[in-house]
Amino acid sequence: MLDLGTSFLGSVARDPQALAIVDDGVRLTYAQWYRRISSVVASFDRIGLKAGDHIVTVLQNCEAAATLHWACQLADIVITPINWRAKNDELDFCIENSESRAVIYQGVSAQAVAGSKRASNLPRIAVGCEDAGAIDFARMAGERAPDASPRAAAEDWSVMLYTSGTTSRPKGVPRRHRAERAAGVAHVAQNLYRHGERTLGVMPLYHTMGVRSLIAMSLIGGRFVCLPRYDAARALDLIEAENVTNLYLVPTLYHDLVHAREFASANISSVRKLGFAGAPMTDGLLKKLDEAFQPELFVNHYGSSEIYTFTVDQNAPAKPGSAGRAGINQEIRVVKLNAASASDLAAPEEEGEVIALMAGDESFDGYWRRPDADAKSLRDGWYFTGDTGLIDRDGDLFVTGRVDDMIITGGENVSPVEIESCLSLHPAVLEVAVVGLPDEKWGKVVTAFVRRKAQIGEAELDQFCRTSGLADFKRPRRFVFVDALPKSPVGKLLRRLLVAGDYQPEHAPPSSGVDLTFARRPTTSS
Repeated sequence: MLDLGTSFLGSVARDPQALAIVDDGVRLTYAQWYRRISSVVASFDRIGLKAGDHIVTVLQNCEAAATLHWACQLADIVITPINWRAKNDELDFCIENSESRAVIYQGVSAQAVAGSKRASNLPRIAVGCEDAGAIDFARMAGERAPDASPRAAAEDWSVMLYTSGTTSRPKGVPRRHRAERAAGVAHVAQNLYRHGERTLGVMPLYHTMGVRSLIAMSLIGGRFVCLPRYDAARALDLIEAENVTNLYLVPTLYHDLVHAREFASANISSVRKLGFAGAPMTDGLLKKLDEAFQPELFVNHYGSSEIYTFTVDQNAPAKPGSAGRAGINQEIRVVKLNAASASDLAAPEEEGEVIALMAGDESFDGYWRRPDADAKSLRDGWYFTGDTGLIDRDGDLFVTGRVDDMIITGGENVSPVEIESCLSLHPAVLEVAVVGLPDEKWGKVVTAFVRRKAQIGEAELDQFCRTSGLADFKRPRRFVFVDALPKSPVGKLLRRLLVAGDYQPEHAPPSSGVDLTFARRPTTSS
């Protein structure tokens, strides 16, 4: 397996004049980009960075962030990107935990860097902002330098991503060059990308989806169109201006895109392939996207930072909710909840925990200095994902939620995802999230938090559930109408905040005027 630096040089040799990256007026071919990347590698040397060092980046998606990613691959430096919204204490933790030797930031993250105790003791590189004590990235990237040669081997560390850390400090997920490239190749194959594809680079480069889009485009001489911060109107403008051919987003960003005021008049005809990951997509959104884009390919990709691909379904609308079957570098199983070992398999259509083979080419080796996390998640050569799911009679996987999200009500296990998909089909429902709230009688009571786009009441939504094939014990017993649902920076729903009461109640009911005709959900057995 090639290291990523050698892989990138192969891309430069194949397509030197192809446009590689676009960012707010910056347009670089592969040959031009390579010269700029080489300048950054030379600057790393002058700063004193050595092979195997970590650097922390606190950047939005931009040319500089992508350039730094490739410069690190060539220089054998471990890029450690973190959320640009990170607070100074979170930044301090990541710098200390990774033992980083430099910090790279921009205006949007400058305050956190200024307040960081550990950043003050490191070389600081500023991207597009003034800082008297920092090195100017533009100068680094603009200085002439010899063409950089790859210094890393396939077994060296490439990148370290941090998990979201919803209940504790985030865990470092170090990944080797060979695993990163294998994941990129699989992404190209599983999404049927052709030479010269163009993607919207909006998923952040501190997230596995963003990194995968960047690497995949390089493998096929493609174009990475930067969108620093998600804005539906700006995304639609870029899709049209750059003739974007594929989108790879989390479901919430798709939701915002198709519900944007500008969507009806936007030219999206260049987009022929859709892919989503990061969370299940409701049946209602899946149907709306399929009708709006009429894509040649609509891929549900299920994976994680630790092991990029678990499963893939290349025709998501044909079987809503299905995550498909194991990817080309993977094998998966569903074991019983609280299984003692990887051989304690769940029966067909029995809900259990999804596990993935660690021997796959895309796998990480274990968490960064967290033997406790390794002991919990890595057993018998398998990665225990913490996701719940079931394999149906056809052999397809359905991901039903997180083990921690499972609602136990009256002794019955209820997964939120099925209920959310059901309610999403009602035309008056804009968004919905389902959690279990404490209840003296039932232990937990199924509660639906609904963002309405037309006037609809609890009784009507309950009747919709009753006639839509949802088992009686799964029906929400409470409905809460909200103005917004809490989400992470990459658009993942934060159910724990709903349970904690941290949400925005609806300040006023919506006006009517929405067509409430709908097709009934086919009745299914439960």
